[in-house]
Amino acid sequence: MEYTTQMDAARKGIVTPQMEVVARKENIRIEDLMERMAKGTVIIPANKNHTSIDPEAVGEGMRTKLNVNLGISKDCCNIEPELEKVRGAIEMGAEAIMDLSCFGKTQEFRRELVKMSPAMIGTVPIYDAVGFYDKNLQDITVDEFFDVVETHVKDGVDFLTIHAGLNKHTADKVKQGGRLTNIVSRGGSLLFTWMEINNAENPFFEHYDRLLDICEEYDVTLSLGDGCRPGCLHDATDACQVEELITLGELTKRAWERNVQVMIEGPGHMAMNEIAGNMMMEKRLCHGAPFYVLGPIVTDVAPGYDHITSAIGGAIAAQNGADFLCYVTPAEHLRLPTLEDMKEGIIATRIAAHAADIAKGYPGARDWDDKMSAARAALDWEGMFKLAMDPVKPREYRESSKPEHEDSCSMCGKMCAVRNMNRVLEGKDIQLDD
Repeated sequence: MEYTTQMDAARKGIVTPQMEVVARKENIRIEDLMERMAKGTVIIPANKNHTSIDPEAVGEGMRTKLNVNLGISKDCCNIEPELEKVRGAIEMGAEAIMDLSCFGKTQEFRRELVKMSPAMIGTVPIYDAVGFYDKNLQDITVDEFFDVVETHVKDGVDFLTIHAGLNKHTADKVKQGGRLTNIVSRGGSLLFTWMEINNAENPFFEHYDRLLDICEEYDVTLSLGDGCRPGCLHDATDACQVEELITLGELTKRAWERNVQVMIEGPGHMAMNEIAGNMMMEKRLCHGAPFYVLGPIVTDVAPGYDHITSAIGGAIAAQNGADFLCYVTPAEHLRLPTLEDMKEGIIATRIAAHAADIAKGYPGARDWDDKMSAARAALDWEGMFKLAMDPVKPREYRESSKPEHEDSCSMCGKMCAVRNMNRVLEGKDIQLDD
């Protein structure tokens, strides 16, 4: 029996090779996986042309996944440093790479990325459109927008961020004012500008079926972008954001009718007390589709530390239903991240994702922590390093300040609680004095 997409296969009862890999990774019965995929609450982004992919699932009951944003720009157009980041991100466990390239040899970079990456690849085609055609934004035609989409899909990307929900009605809400930061989504702002200058509807909203045709042919997942995501705490959960989310829910159902997999992109900046409600609202309005969030960043006053503000929000979001976290680096709002910035962002987001998986009771998540606790109780330093999320940093810290006694650290020395409890319970002399 033939199938067009992973969702189509699940609905027809066909077990794909990608499903078999995911079921093994997630330790889930393949029947349960297929049931969720058929409903749309779980997705496996896997373009038919991405042959190097090691597939992952995103959604209900799955481990929280991590995305890393990369790409070349006019100010940083050298491909090799970005490919070095890609290699580092994959080594550090990122399940997805988003190529946000907007200038230079974007197709060369994208094709190399797809060729080398076992992680799923996402792009935002509208970023590429201006440079691809070398013309002013307002002069790009509807056909040209879709040609860029098709180029990305043929190159093998697994999911596309398309801001199809920012239609003229929602754009009018933005123009009515009340926001401190207006539209901070790059893709959303580009579409808003194109719509305003040309007095036209969002082409991806107006010609949505054309977009679905492309996605269905290559089995590409639609990541429905949040063009009106809040760019500051003040703008969170306002009419623009909620109205766009309602539209995204309608577009989700239309995609599912065509067996096209969907995930929904979520808010950027938001106070902690609003996060749980927003997660529930997205799941309700978008019919349980997987939720992909940037942050949320929980305070606006910590530039240079937004990997921390984001990790706080990401942990709360994932605990309350978000399925996929986009990393944020210390360079957020300031510059293109360096390799070191990227590492800091990945670790912070992995901490958030793992903490949420523990809170949600994901099978086996807590086992890792219990093994680390056992190593700590035994003062097994090598065991601790091997179990660490980032083995390099704790080893460097330990080596930088050697204790007098190997069974302690330079913080407590002979007063180490773990050392002394072990010794006293073994009937040994503690010997605090030298």
